[in-house]
Amino acid sequence: MRIELPITGREPLLLEDGHLDSEPEPVTSASVRIGYAAAHIILKDSYSDDPKPSNVSEHVDWNQTMVFRQHLARQGFGIAEAMDTAQRFELGWPTARRLIDECGALELKTGFIAGAGADQCDDVADLTTLIDAVVEQVGIIQQVGGIPIILPMPWLCQWGSDEEQFISTYRSIFEQCEGPLFIHWLGPMFLAELEGYFPGDSLRKILEIDPDKVRGVKMSLLDHDLELQVRGHCRDRGQIVLTGDDLHFSALIEGDGQAPTGTVLLGDRQIPDGDFSHPLLGVLDGVAIPAGRALRHLAAGDVSGYRRWMEPCEKYGQKVFEEPTHLYKVGLAFTAWLNGHQSQSMLLNRIDLERDREHLLEVARLASLAGAIMDAGEAAEKIEFFVAGVGR
Repeated sequence: MRIELPITGREPLLLEDGHLDSEPEPVTSASVRIGYAAAHIILKDSYSDDPKPSNVSEHVDWNQTMVFRQHLARQGFGIAEAMDTAQRFELGWPTARRLIDECGALELKTGFIAGAGADQCDDVADLTTLIDAVVEQVGIIQQVGGIPIILPMPWLCQWGSDEEQFISTYRSIFEQCEGPLFIHWLGPMFLAELEGYFPGDSLRKILEIDPDKVRGVKMSLLDHDLELQVRGHCRDRGQIVLTGDDLHFSALIEGDGQAPTGTVLLGDRQIPDGDFSHPLLGVLDGVAIPAGRALRHLAAGDVSGYRRWMEPCEKYGQKVFEEPTHLYKVGLAFTAWLNGHQSQSMLLNRIDLERDREHLLEVARLASLAGAIMDAGEAAEKIEFFVAGVGR
């Protein structure tokens, strides 16, 4: 189905069903990348009447939130749970823990990775409190079958910690935890308090502490060249990079275009190793279907097919993640609403109201071009309501 919507003051908006492409689906049992989709939470309609509730958990639509994760898993992706895409830094630990528990209970064959932080503490006043809190959350994630990723700790920046203090803090955490673990480098464009994170050469030295336990790093700096540099060092130690670069991920995932040169161990799984990054991306929340298809083309050795499907996903991501970058969740929730995964596109603290109409109409257009709109008729009807100021 193809629908052209006349939108006053701009070019008509063309929407097309994403499943109508006549190109044959690639058939392969191979896997050349692991991949995790960082998923947002879906709120109940009741949240509009109580935008700053004392208990956020009461307003989460737990059923739809988990159904959405199952949708992402059906496209071949593991879930990155309770991370920035789920508004982790505003969510609060009780709701984040329930997300982790509920995701673990799904027993997804694609697995899940989840953020370990210190937000169970009312106040993090010293390093001992910080370290103990992170270690506790690592254990909770592992108990329900997840792989922990140690979230960035903004307290280290607040305290003016230097390179050696960063290294000793991470070493203390590693010594008290079992593997596999990952660490996360999130840039200040996502959370301003992280300006200056991993000072000096601290990241490399931290990754060198125990490579058998710490299997790599998620890079969310939106810096293609820096990621290549870190990836080279990781490969020397048998570690991997999980790309969080939602602006340049297509080439980073493709890498050198060569077949994997071997495998590396992640828990009880042998995963492909080569000069490439594995995706752990918020953008996959919105384009899981075409991105999953792109990766199947890559697994089948069809690099041109991979690019044909993944590059439009990247263009969608560049719009969704445009500055102010932390508002990217708005485009993801809007896309999920257009596709019928939720009844409205509300987000915590109503940040969904902070992107303008033109931005979201362009998100819809690029989602359609990427093959991420599943029912053009349903999406068009919702856009008509949206333009008229109804819904969302």
